[in-house]
Amino acid sequence: MHLIPEAFAQSTAGREGDAGRAWLDRLPGIVEELLGRWRCVRDGSVVHGQVGVVVPVRRAGGAPAVLKVSFPHPGNVHEPDAFAVWAGRGAVRLLERDDARFAMLLERAGTGSLAEVPDADEAMAAAGRLARRLAVPAPPGLPRLCERAGVWEAELRADAARGTLPDAVFDAALATVRELVPDQPDTLVHGDLHAANVLRGEREPWLAIDPKGFVGDPAYDAFTLLRSRAADLLTAPDLDAALLRRLAVFAEAAELDRERTVRWTQLRCVQAALWGRDHGDPEWLVGMYDHVAGLLTP
Repeated sequence: MHLIPEAFAQSTAGREGDAGRAWLDRLPGIVEELLGRWRCVRDGSVVHGQVGVVVPVRRAGGAPAVLKVSFPHPGNVHEPDAFAVWAGRGAVRLLERDDARFAMLLERAGTGSLAEVPDADEAMAAAGRLARRLAVPAPPGLPRLCERAGVWEAELRADAARGTLPDAVFDAALATVRELVPDQPDTLVHGDLHAANVLRGEREPWLAIDPKGFVGDPAYDAFTLLRSRAADLLTAPDLDAALLRRLAVFAEAAELDRERTVRWTQLRCVQAALWGRDHGDPEWLVGMYDHVAGLLTP
């Protein structure tokens, strides 16, 4: 079985350079060692995300699972911590972990995701209910969103000087950073709750994968969900009405304050628009961020 998909190897080497190529050389040995230690056998084709490979396996006794091994990346450090806290509540179960190798043995979920649900409101409601289940007290030691307030304000001020967005849009984003970001609950936040990171399950309708494991406001994840359904949002007969409705559906299902959800989404749209301009995002996507940021500005 070919272990490392070619597209994953190319993207990892291109992004990480020599360190990525060295890790790719070690990866087959890491996988084989973990399979032996955790008494698993391969059970399907290897798939991958941006920073890791996922190997379908069977455990001793035949139970299905997946072995996930990621490139040592700061964004993945607290993934197993989040899974451990949830203990299967709204997320796949963590079965084994090897933090030094950025590796986990996880419950195998289904193959369908929220990205395949045709009705956007249904998908947003399901994501909101899941976000509510994942909103539990956070353990110590996880990165806190409130700690980013100073950095975010400095970045916004620097970008405002470039004049890429109207002053009112920047002012609203800065107000959110000053007023909401420093004052957040001690709640575990997924941090990357997009539609493809919510898979169909058997013991629960939907199960989350690939968390970042932040501490803060669950409203932070509303933007990620909107972005992951951006293409069908643009085909809506009335984009503005569809956007506002989706945010309202998510906030109600997640039991979040609607105004707070809107303000977080406006801030993150401003950040995404600025990042996208500097890093080559498609023009249509940057334009959508601009539009949404303006729409959500009071």
